[in-house]
Amino acid sequence: MKGVKISSNTIKTIIFLLIIVSTFCLSIEASTHKGRVRGKNLKSNSCKPGKTHTTCSPKVTKHTKATLTLNNFEKGGDGGSASECDGKFHSDNTLVVALSTGWLKSDKKRCLKKINIFGNGKRVKALVVDECDSTRGCLNNIVDASSAVWKALGVPQKDRGEMEIFWSDA
Repeated sequence: MKGVKISSNTIKTIIFLLIIVSTFCLSIEASTHKGRVRGKNLKSNSCKPGKTHTTCSPKVTKHTKATLTLNNFEKGGDGGSASECDGKFHSDNTLVVALSTGWLKSDKKRCLKKINIFGNGKRVKALVVDECDSTRGCLNNIVDASSAVWKALGVPQKDRGEMEIFWSDA
C-alpha cells in the first residue's frame, strides 16, 4: 500500500478547522460552566481579602437590585456555621436572609433588622441574620434567603435557586 499524498494547503486547512472547532468547544464549555461553590456563583466581582468590603456591594437604595439565592440556615444545612448576627441556626420555615459582605459589613445595624424583598410581583419582609461571604465566593449582590422567603414570594419549589429581585431596608 502506497502512502497518501496530502498537500500543504490541505494540512493548513485541517489545522485551521481543528483550531476553530477547539475554540468553539472551549467557548461552549466556558459559557455553560456554572463555577459554583456551595450554591454561590464565583465571578470576578467578589470582594477580595484585605479590601474594604463597604465598596464591594452596590449602594443600597429604595430599590436595590440583587440576586436572590436559596440557602438553608438550619444546623447541617448548606449555610455552614451558625448565623453571624446572632450565633444561632434558623428554621427553613423562618423568613431569614444573609446579605453579601458589603451590604452587611457596610452597615452592621442591618444585623437582626428586617429588609423588604420585592420579587415575583410580591413583597416580603425578612430578618437579616447572616453574611454571604464575598471573600469566599459569594457575589457582592446576593440576598441569600431561606425557603420560607421563596415561598412567601410565591415561587414554586422547583423554580427556587436564583431570581432577580429588588430589596430595601424596612
